[in-house]
Amino acid sequence: MIPKDVIKKIRKIEIFTNRVVTEQLAGQYHSIFKGKGLNFLDVRQYQFGDDIRDIDWKVSARMDGLYIKQYTEERELTVNLLVDISSSGIFGTVDSSRFERMAEIASMIAFSAIRNNDKVGLILFSDKIECYIPPKKGKKHVLNVISKILTYQPESKGTSIDNALQFFASVNKKTSVAFMISDFFDDNFQHSLKIVNRKHDFIPIIVRDNMEESLPSMGIVHFQNPETGEILVIDTSDKVFLKMVKGESEKNRETLFNSFKKLSMDYINIDLNSSFAEPIVSFFKKRAARKRRRG
Repeated sequence: MIPKDVIKKIRKIEIFTNRVVTEQLAGQYHSIFKGKGLNFLDVRQYQFGDDIRDIDWKVSARMDGLYIKQYTEERELTVNLLVDISSSGIFGTVDSSRFERMAEIASMIAFSAIRNNDKVGLILFSDKIECYIPPKKGKKHVLNVISKILTYQPESKGTSIDNALQFFASVNKKTSVAFMISDFFDDNFQHSLKIVNRKHDFIPIIVRDNMEESLPSMGIVHFQNPETGEILVIDTSDKVFLKMVKGESEKNRETLFNSFKKLSMDYINIDLNSSFAEPIVSFFKKRAARKRRRG
């Protein structure tokens, strides 16, 4: 039984994300993700202006004339959500924790998918695979996915993006679209990312809080690493220390972004202190515009 407060939260997320999908993403999702696959339909006689790469030489030889292959766009798509539920997700300095924000982000993508009659799957991961919901269609299924993100109690505290990527590749043999929603505070996953990116349209969504990278001056503060339990005593009034923390954080972020750029991957960067909808809408619009330019 889902608690009443969780049901209320799910309903609130549904109303908000549905509004954004309707008002700001209308048509964008379809235009950038549809057409990823083509199914053979038939052959017809070659006409002037047809692409010669579509000529079916075997049929042409039999029919004593040039014939080209015709295809129909594959309408059904599978969208996978890979959500990081390691203990760092409890961090949050605004109204929402990272878990709640990730559920909102996943909802926007999932509702966009079901409006186009696509399947949605879910992988919840920490340093192991915590939960897997195979892709299915329908609103009821999507609401179950959102509920699972909000209510699931992980067994482990750590993070292994590499494990999540390997599992995703093992259960998705066909090409799909995948969004990994995480703070990406992890290492040694670039090789698996490269392999997954070759076959799938893989989009990282980085969710972080500026508080983690630019600490305000609050005197002596005790910080506990939620994944390891380690407690650190930090003097946040130490300007030299704060400058070092900011420099390391910026370096970490730049290294992460560069790893995506090297693989020619699109990515979405979201700050917990700002609107999560805006970067997602911007991503969809930029992709749609780029696709139009390419014809």
